[in-house]
Amino acid sequence: MKLKKLLGAIFAIALIASSAQAEDVLVFAAASTTNALDEIAVLFNAKGLGTVKGSYASSSTLAKQIEQGAPADVFLSADQQWADYLAGKNLIDGASRFNLLGNELVLIAPADAKTPSIKIEKGIDFPALLGEGRLSTGDPDHVPVGIYVKQALENLGQWSLVEPKLARADSVRSALAFVERGEAPYGIVYSTDAAVSKKVKVVATFPTTLHDPVVYPVALVAGRNNGAAKAYLDFLKSPAAKEVFVKYGFKVN
Repeated sequence: MKLKKLLGAIFAIALIASSAQAEDVLVFAAASTTNALDEIAVLFNAKGLGTVKGSYASSSTLAKQIEQGAPADVFLSADQQWADYLAGKNLIDGASRFNLLGNELVLIAPADAKTPSIKIEKGIDFPALLGEGRLSTGDPDHVPVGIYVKQALENLGQWSLVEPKLARADSVRSALAFVERGEAPYGIVYSTDAAVSKKVKVVATFPTTLHDPVVYPVALVAGRNNGAAKAYLDFLKSPAAKEVFVKYGFKVN
């Protein structure tokens, strides 16, 4: 009888441990959301509904990792393209998907650079602005910020002139770092990335008419069946989470 009770206790402990493990929430999110989501994770974790852990990179990198079987519970992309990519492969739960945030593109320079404010408009000469330097941004072949930048420069008639001068980064935060270190005189990132760095300054904001709207869709990863992940997705729409997003400069939908 004592042995049966002991085995029963061990089994109960194992079930509790298994349940706790199931309540971990792994969030794959665009690099630009790092600071805000880390702060929101602290708020969510304090509620005792689950434990959120974030993995941040370019949306393209994260989407490919999910495609290859990475155990993400939530996917937050910096554009519709990579959410659509996973949706097309039935790898996200379409019913859970919604547009969470918005953002805008800005031109940045090192904080100590003697660079005046610039107006982004037709006739701007980016090659002359860059001189012998390079323009740092996300790789336009797959990184969302770079895709938006390519659209904007094409509409300005500057893309073919600027493309050879690009410093292609694997994420928007890597593009920011190039400018922070003075390795590029200018970069194009999201306004929220510029806002979290004391090593760069914004010298221009891109008119939103030059590119597709910068939208961040979020969804549950298909087949994970994680109750805590669903609670987390709901929490992202809460006043507490919205307050954090606004603090970091995101546009809240």
